[in-house]
Amino acid sequence: MKRALLTTLFLFALAIAGKAQTSGAHFFTVDATVTSNGDLSISFDEAGLGNGDINYTASAAAQAFYGCINGGGNHPQATNKESVQAQTSTGGTFKAKNGRVSGTLVLPVPPPPASFSCPGGQIAVLASVTYTGALLTDSSSGVSVEQADMTGTFSRTFFTFRK
Repeated sequence: MKRALLTTLFLFALAIAGKAQTSGAHFFTVDATVTSNGDLSISFDEAGLGNGDINYTASAAAQAFYGCINGGGNHPQATNKESVQAQTSTGGTFKAKNGRVSGTLVLPVPPPPASFSCPGGQIAVLASVTYTGALLTDSSSGVSVEQADMTGTFSRTFFTFRK
């Protein structure tokens, strides 16, 4: 009798511990790339979700470098260059289908400062952008993927400016 009670308590404890650990949610793949306009696009495939709405957040630190170019597409040797550093984030809700979600979240590139301007005949352009510390989180289950576990490119150069 004592042995049966201990076995029952042991099985009950295992059942409780199993529920406390995880829902089984896990990311198959997470890929990131800087788009042609400088945003960071994070695409993912997650399974083990059950059905229903799943909430996601994505964030990263971004450093964007802006400068001016003339009508010929050249950057004159000038000091009108600006570096912007900002935390960028976004979120979204996706409907799980057969326990799985495939989706994309896009982190916007930080804009140039409002005070940044170019002389007449020149236009402001994004020269380069780099993202660090990217993090994708399934906030419904608490599962996250850090930048080190993502594949892809986290920086892009559009123009190279002479000093």
